[in-house]
Amino acid sequence: MPTECRGSARQWAVPLATLLTVVPTTAFAAAGPDPSTLSLWWGLPFAAMLLSIALLPLLAGQLWHHHQGKITTGWALLFLAPFALRFGLSTTLDATLHTLLHEYLPFVILLTTLYTVSGGIAVRGNLHGSPAQNTLLLAIGTVLASLMGTTGAAMLMVRPVIRANDARRHNAHVLVFFIFLVANAGGALTPLGDPPLFLGFLKGVDFFWTLRHLLAPTALLCALLLTMFYGLDRWYWSQEVKRKPVDPTPDSPIRIIGAWNVLWLLAIVLAVLHSGIWNPEIALAVFGQHLELQNLTRDAALIFVACLSLLTTPAEAREENHFNWGPMIEVGKLFFGIFLTLIPVIAILRAGPNGALASLVRLTSDAQGQPIAAAYFWMAGTLSAFLDNAPTYLVFFNLAGGNAAHLMAQISTLTAISAGAVFMGAVTYIGNAPNFMVKAIAEHRGVRMPSFFGYMGWSFAILLPCFLIITLVFFP
Repeated sequence: MPTECRGSARQWAVPLATLLTVVPTTAFAAAGPDPSTLSLWWGLPFAAMLLSIALLPLLAGQLWHHHQGKITTGWALLFLAPFALRFGLSTTLDATLHTLLHEYLPFVILLTTLYTVSGGIAVRGNLHGSPAQNTLLLAIGTVLASLMGTTGAAMLMVRPVIRANDARRHNAHVLVFFIFLVANAGGALTPLGDPPLFLGFLKGVDFFWTLRHLLAPTALLCALLLTMFYGLDRWYWSQEVKRKPVDPTPDSPIRIIGAWNVLWLLAIVLAVLHSGIWNPEIALAVFGQHLELQNLTRDAALIFVACLSLLTTPAEAREENHFNWGPMIEVGKLFFGIFLTLIPVIAILRAGPNGALASLVRLTSDAQGQPIAAAYFWMAGTLSAFLDNAPTYLVFFNLAGGNAAHLMAQISTLTAISAGAVFMGAVTYIGNAPNFMVKAIAEHRGVRMPSFFGYMGWSFAILLPCFLIITLVFFP
């Protein structure tokens, strides 16, 4: 496996392992435990797993890379075994099957399809990274992120951006803003854009709800970031032109290889949209779980699209992108354990003021019991920055009640949760799936990316003022 792919595969496992942590509100059988009686000790395996995902790649990279499956299995068993002994095998099996069939498989299928299709689109040719051209590339990637996902857009755009700036001495800031915009903020407008929003879609949030209610804050944030980037890049450019850099990449016309995959991306959007609109009220019983027909047809369509992509993509396109299945294989090792260990945490949150996290519930409401949008924005965002935004979104979605219809009517709360989870995933390298991927690819191509804490210095200086403006404008 090429060094670039091997590194990115390992890094995918850091945030993407927490991508599929949605657990249904009915995960417990009717005869299962009362959520209000569950203590926080049941959440210890989940906390340990998240800390392992966040810290071990940084502190013990080789250990994590070679033994992540064993580590994940260990934390999962630490939850499963005591839970089965305490509440019974039947309850544990019901919760496990519900999680696997209703949430795990749909996410794996969507992620694999997006990975397959986006990995089949390669952009060849050379650009010259002027401030205007770089700003345009970032803007294009930002728009694409909501159409093909932050991961897909980042994979498609990162190499052309790197090639455009390979003659410049100072180019790390281009990739930092690339992470801010393409790998995070740009994915806020559709459920395909970022993992948290797809979790919300599966929980019942309307497909176009995010477009209607997150368009304004997303547009403001992206406008602020693009403006700051242009000013900063223009200053760096003025220093670059004095030394007359020589571009190491030969000039060649821009062309796209694997263009059929653009059609398959459209098919993915239609398949997901179809499952949210069509409801024949037909369900099939599988191992005691009732699977709705619209979701089954969506997943079948996505698998078919992935196969079409593999059949119609020229080999040179995937070779250009160094495409391989390593990232998906490594991520798959972690999914199951994360799903299982989150079950009791969600149950405790669903208990609201009667549960073990009552103190957290109180922080999100005022004296009259009304939700505080700003609190949801900053709390969901802060945890998203360090524990990945997908499980964080789910935690606060359930903290706010977990009822999609009610939350869609309570616009400011759901907007705050969604914006916090998506926007603040950019604060650290581990906040969202593509962040570390971009870092790994850039470093392999010779870009001197900031360290973990160096990157946080950039994000604190640039993003936090933007988030304060977002709070004042939209969540006063």
